[in-house]
Amino acid sequence: MPPSPALLHAAVFALTVLQALASDTFIAAVYEHAVILSDATDEPVSPDDALALMNKNMDVLEEAIKEAAKQGAHIIVTPEDGVYGWRFTREAIYPYLEDIPDPAVNWIPCTDPTRFAPAPVQERLSCMARNNSIYVVANIGDKKPCNSSDPSCPSDGRYQYNTDIVFDSEGKLVARYHKYNLFMSETQFNYPKEPEAVTFETPFGKFGIFTCFDILFREPAVVLVSELQVDTVLFPTAWMNVLPFLTAVEFHSAWAMGMGVNLLSANTHNIILSMTGSGIYAPDGARTYYYSMKTKNGHLLVAELDSHPRLSPASLPAVNWSSYASSVERFSPNDHEFRGLIFHDCFTFTELTKPEGNLTVCQKDLCCHLSYEMAGKREDEVYVLGAFDGLHVVEGQYYLQICTLLKCKSTDLNTCGQPVQTAQTKFEMFSLSGTFGTNYVFPEVLYSGVQLAPGEFEVLNDGRLISKARPTKPIITVTLFGRWYEKD
Repeated sequence: MPPSPALLHAAVFALTVLQALASDTFIAAVYEHAVILSDATDEPVSPDDALALMNKNMDVLEEAIKEAAKQGAHIIVTPEDGVYGWRFTREAIYPYLEDIPDPAVNWIPCTDPTRFAPAPVQERLSCMARNNSIYVVANIGDKKPCNSSDPSCPSDGRYQYNTDIVFDSEGKLVARYHKYNLFMSETQFNYPKEPEAVTFETPFGKFGIFTCFDILFREPAVVLVSELQVDTVLFPTAWMNVLPFLTAVEFHSAWAMGMGVNLLSANTHNIILSMTGSGIYAPDGARTYYYSMKTKNGHLLVAELDSHPRLSPASLPAVNWSSYASSVERFSPNDHEFRGLIFHDCFTFTELTKPEGNLTVCQKDLCCHLSYEMAGKREDEVYVLGAFDGLHVVEGQYYLQICTLLKCKSTDLNTCGQPVQTAQTKFEMFSLSGTFGTNYVFPEVLYSGVQLAPGEFEVLNDGRLISKARPTKPIITVTLFGRWYEKD
């Protein structure tokens, strides 16, 4: 008699666990999803119509999950807004929401779908995880009723949260996270009353989770890494790229390196809104990444990671980000300082007028030092060294200290800081440092064509970001992006 499906599932699950326990590595997957969007409307659709749209997206996600499992992945992350999109008012999104219980209830929606209120989305995602013996991370909406006894209760009598959920390889709900730092356009959702620091243990490391804009703030991002000591961060996002520093692949890979953890970043894919850029990042650089403004299709990434990156020989030593810059005399004084805007922040710039040299530029308490050598000084391209020390106040308020070598959009210095995607100038070497007041500094190197430079640069423990050898491609920017959380 052939074994029952239940016995086969148990055997596969046990084998998966044993394989994970037997290794210090695991296989991670992220899927960049071209979300099928609803029609833009202020009026709620019927629950059946809402579920029909979500099932169309989950059909696509299920195929990606099956493929990731075939490639041996233990966990897959799907994007923020990946199940229903973002074209909603507060009222219009309501039919898409489900009541998501606390994971402490020990629930497998796939095998016990009627235990709580109807939750067809959670049931289907749970079955995807269970049927493929893989952890599944998804972003959906949570609804919680409230009443007048709660002074914060919205007038419609409910809280609505942007929510990440995680199902383990048996389909059990093991994590629920309510996004704390909402982007300015997310008026359909409520802020949680308190920030949440959500972690869970797996056979292949300790995981934490947060969403998109959260990555720029101390809570929950720094709390998870510095205080709760997670090994890997799960990061569903709907990231609209902002050159030159906040391109998804550029900033997310830098964040993983600066924080010393793995980051599984799954972005939505919508080229009209400049949404693309997903990756599997380790502290020593990108394992794999994807960025394309040319295709409308989704994309699956799969790569192997250390389960405990802090214990890896490749883990970065502790960095004193201001050590070198504070110990050297100011490089050659310059008479060519000027001001320019990058993403609404006013930088102090100085031009690289020679094919090689040493430069310093300062703003407030931050002095940025650059040593460089170009392979050849082109007349049709201009590079500058820039410094910013201040509070960013556009789509949120957060304090930045930034040192950057960047290519200007044209030879007109008024274009310095505007988005640039291509360059022709190659450098023989670079060394960038700054007198940072924060320990949270993220090193970025972005090549022409929005390409990363894994393995081609390193951070010294005295705070210098240097090229390890001659850079292989023209440079768009070399940046030390500092976040001074304590001054927000």
